[in-house]
Amino acid sequence: MLHEPSTPAGKDPAGPYKIRLGIWMFIAYSLFYASFVAINLLNPLAMAAIVFAGLNLVTVYGFALIIVALIEALVYDWFCRRKEAFYLKAEESKEKGQD
Repeated sequence: MLHEPSTPAGKDPAGPYKIRLGIWMFIAYSLFYASFVAINLLNPLAMAAIVFAGLNLVTVYGFALIIVALIEALVYDWFCRRKEAFYLKAEESKEKGQD
């Protein structure tokens, strides 16, 4: 059986935009995570402080890390879809202009 991609793969004009956006979002999340690690290294007792609804800082921060990662994924997808739609519309208008 021949295994090929189900859709044709070509050059992605939005590729450089996606890479830049992904790198910036990775840096932002890494800084957020690094601050979590820094608090644990420099002042681990601070993580025991109750900060919200009877939950300590480590629990709230941990959930925040998960939620921020999910939000970043949705934001990344939204921005990439917008950029892909922009390039698709530009390509379609260019093709109509040639007809």
